[in-house]
Amino acid sequence: MMSQMPQQAALSNCPSCEWPLESGDRFCGACGYDLSAVPARPDDHPTIALNGSVPPPGDGEGADGAGSDGAGSDGAGTAWPVAAEPDSGSGGPAVTHVPAELPGTDSGGSPLPTAPPTGSPVSPATGVRFDRPPEPDEYPLQAPDPRIADLSASAGAKLCVACRAGRVDSDGYCENCGHAQPRERDHMEQESGPVAAVSDRGLRHHRNEDAFGIGRTTLPDGSPASVAVVCDGVSSATRPDDASLAAGVAASESLLTALPRGTHPQQAMHDAIVAASHAVNALADEPATAREHSPHQNAPACTIVGAVVTPGLLVVGWVGDSRVYWVPADRTSPPARLTEDDSWAAQMVAAGLMNEAEAYADERAHAITGWLGADAYELEPHTASFKPDRPGVVVVCTDGLWNYAEAAQEMAELVPSDAAARPLHAARVLVGHALDGGGHDNVTVAVVPFPAVSQGAGSA
Repeated sequence: MMSQMPQQAALSNCPSCEWPLESGDRFCGACGYDLSAVPARPDDHPTIALNGSVPPPGDGEGADGAGSDGAGSDGAGTAWPVAAEPDSGSGGPAVTHVPAELPGTDSGGSPLPTAPPTGSPVSPATGVRFDRPPEPDEYPLQAPDPRIADLSASAGAKLCVACRAGRVDSDGYCENCGHAQPRERDHMEQESGPVAAVSDRGLRHHRNEDAFGIGRTTLPDGSPASVAVVCDGVSSATRPDDASLAAGVAASESLLTALPRGTHPQQAMHDAIVAASHAVNALADEPATAREHSPHQNAPACTIVGAVVTPGLLVVGWVGDSRVYWVPADRTSPPARLTEDDSWAAQMVAAGLMNEAEAYADERAHAITGWLGADAYELEPHTASFKPDRPGVVVVCTDGLWNYAEAAQEMAELVPSDAAARPLHAARVLVGHALDGGGHDNVTVAVVPFPAVSQGAGSA
């Protein structure tokens, strides 16, 4: 019994790539196009004659010759219009029909409406919509799915920074527009009473390897104390971002625990640096599967600098080249840098081999000689205590800032006059200065008013 499948239309060339075909080919030999997908020729398709008329049934199915001068019809009784006669003076050929001029029927055989509903943007002649706006040069973001927006709002999910509607998935991409989201540490801001800190990735680094920890507490006598710790990951080490984060958390927690117990602030600072060192060393002891996949791994490492401010005492501590600056509220009084770098440049100056300008102009200037990490030569926490006789602010920062304002006077000129009342604003201004200067490094700044103020004070 013969197959009931429709006969494939005879093809001489592939409809996809125009490759010549041979009889019986089921697939194109050049592009693999499935020739069976070519629709079969319908048996009852009326052929429009060259003069535009349709031969009636009985004149030969599919005839190629000229048909009757009268209107033809198909098996369903649809009258096919005859083309208008050409102008006697034109001498041109008969006008052929445009396909859209032929009346159609719906699936039940009923005639289609001859005109679109009132207000429809569809042309009755061509079926093309004319309400489509002109194509823009740049395509806008895809319209947000309202269900996603509702879900994000109701569940408190993080929203996309680009379209402001889509939910951010676990990989950090918007489920609506696909935009990659900034990582959490690319830009961080925090306030804790009168203390504030800002950290930014900068404009050249692919990630932020800085970290900070701030807080406030109460001494045993009831007086307030403010704490700020800033850490800078050593970029040449493995996992510098993890090292700075571990050190910042460990040091700030150690200070906020020790001070209320009555530990002297300078001793508390020393102990906090030791705790930070242990936290960074522990990263080197983790199994290899917890590290970055690299054939040349070394120990995670970072620098650290911190400040403790009480009503009458200012204590600083550091290892590495991050710094603390003192900026008095009365700008006629001199500012000061309160730390000495653990760096090649500082060693050259201390040894009398170079002046400060020459040392810091050298390409080796920022090579550090002290850091936290399992491969550090030995841990030598530096601490110092000061008793300022006037109010001011303490600026705790990484070299991502002081590279653009190295001298104490330069730093003081950048600090807003209302920094003690608006520390977060001041920190933003300082970070902005570094970014405006080129943002070559990660930049982190903490601003702490002196003397320490009550826990309810600070910027709003």
